[in-house]
Amino acid sequence: MLLIVGTVRLPPANLEKARPAMRAMVSASRAEDGCVEYAYAEDVLDRGLIHVKEIWRDQAALDRHFASDHIAVWRASWPALGIGDRDLHAYEVEKKPRAT
Repeated sequence: MLLIVGTVRLPPANLEKARPAMRAMVSASRAEDGCVEYAYAEDVLDRGLIHVKEIWRDQAALDRHFASDHIAVWRASWPALGIGDRDLHAYEVEKKPRAT
Protein backbone atom coordinates (compact mmCIF):
# COMPACT_ATOMS: atom_id res chain seq x y z
CA MET A 1 0.00 0.00 0.00
CA LEU A 2 1.01 3.59 -0.51
CA LEU A 3 0.55 6.26 2.16
CA ILE A 4 0.56 9.89 1.04
CA VAL A 5 0.78 12.47 3.83
CA GLY A 6 1.50 16.15 3.91
CA THR A 7 -0.02 19.59 3.69
CA VAL A 8 -1.26 22.21 1.29
CA ARG A 9 -1.75 25.85 2.15
CA LEU A 10 -4.21 28.43 0.97
CA PRO A 11 -5.11 31.92 2.16
CA PRO A 12 -7.46 31.65 5.18
CA ALA A 13 -9.87 34.04 3.46
CA ASN A 14 -10.36 31.43 0.69
CA LEU A 15 -11.28 28.51 2.95
CA GLU A 16 -15.05 28.79 2.48
CA LYS A 17 -14.63 29.18 -1.28
CA ALA A 18 -12.33 26.11 -1.34
CA ARG A 19 -14.59 23.78 0.65
CA PRO A 20 -16.84 22.72 -2.28
CA ALA A 21 -13.79 21.93 -4.45
CA MET A 22 -12.14 20.00 -1.62
CA ARG A 23 -15.38 18.13 -0.86
CA ALA A 24 -15.74 17.15 -4.54
CA MET A 25 -12.13 15.99 -4.70
CA VAL A 26 -12.38 13.90 -1.53
CA SER A 27 -15.71 12.31 -2.54
CA ALA A 28 -14.54 11.41 -6.05
CA SER A 29 -11.21 10.08 -4.78
CA ARG A 30 -12.88 7.91 -2.13
CA ALA A 31 -15.02 6.35 -4.86
CA GLU A 32 -11.98 5.29 -6.90
CA ASP A 33 -11.00 1.64 -7.14
CA GLY A 34 -7.91 1.20 -5.01
CA CYS A 35 -8.55 4.10 -2.65
CA VAL A 36 -8.38 2.82 0.92
CA GLU A 37 -8.58 6.23 2.61
CA TYR A 38 -8.61 9.85 1.44
CA ALA A 39 -8.99 12.85 3.74
CA TYR A 40 -8.30 16.55 4.09
CA ALA A 41 -8.31 18.17 7.53
CA GLU A 42 -7.96 21.82 8.46
CA ASP A 43 -5.28 22.50 11.07
CA VAL A 44 -6.90 23.78 14.26
CA LEU A 45 -3.99 26.13 15.06
CA ASP A 46 -2.88 27.29 11.62
CA ARG A 47 -5.80 28.60 9.56
CA GLY A 48 -5.36 27.85 5.86
CA LEU A 49 -3.15 24.80 6.44
CA ILE A 50 -4.82 21.63 5.17
CA HIS A 51 -3.49 18.21 6.17
CA VAL A 52 -3.70 15.53 3.49
CA LYS A 53 -3.84 11.78 4.13
CA GLU A 54 -4.28 9.22 1.38
CA ILE A 55 -3.89 5.44 1.36
CA TRP A 56 -3.84 3.62 -1.98
CA ARG A 57 -3.87 -0.13 -2.57
CA ASP A 58 -0.97 0.03 -5.02
CA GLN A 59 0.94 2.21 -7.48
CA ALA A 60 -1.46 1.36 -10.31
CA ALA A 61 -4.38 2.77 -8.29
CA LEU A 62 -2.43 5.93 -7.50
CA ASP A 63 -1.46 6.31 -11.17
CA ARG A 64 -5.15 6.06 -12.18
CA HIS A 65 -5.95 8.69 -9.54
CA PHE A 66 -3.35 11.05 -11.01
CA ALA A 67 -4.91 10.57 -14.47
CA SER A 68 -8.50 11.11 -13.27
CA ASP A 69 -10.73 13.93 -14.45
CA HIS A 70 -11.47 15.06 -10.90
CA ILE A 71 -7.81 15.60 -10.06
CA ALA A 72 -7.45 17.70 -13.22
CA VAL A 73 -10.43 19.83 -12.11
CA TRP A 74 -8.98 20.09 -8.59
CA ARG A 75 -5.57 21.19 -9.84
CA ALA A 76 -7.15 23.71 -12.22
CA SER A 77 -8.89 25.34 -9.23
CA TRP A 78 -5.64 26.00 -7.36
CA PRO A 79 -4.73 29.40 -8.85
CA ALA A 80 -8.15 30.92 -8.11
CA LEU A 81 -8.12 29.48 -4.58
CA GLY A 82 -4.52 30.53 -3.92
CA ILE A 83 -3.47 26.96 -3.16
CA GLY A 84 0.28 26.63 -2.98
CA ASP A 85 3.05 25.56 -0.67
CA ARG A 86 2.32 21.86 -1.18
CA ASP A 87 4.41 19.46 0.86
CA LEU A 88 3.36 15.86 0.18
CA HIS A 89 5.33 12.67 0.79
CA ALA A 90 4.69 9.10 -0.37
CA TYR A 91 5.59 6.03 1.65
CA GLU A 92 5.24 2.36 0.89
CA VAL A 93 3.61 0.65 3.86
CA GLU A 94 2.24 -2.76 4.67
CA LYS A 95 -0.89 -3.56 6.60
CA LYS A 96 -0.22 -5.75 9.59
CA PRO A 97 -2.90 -7.72 11.41
CA ARG A 98 -4.14 -6.22 14.66
CA ALA A 99 -2.82 -7.74 17.83
CA THR A 100 -5.56 -9.35 19.86
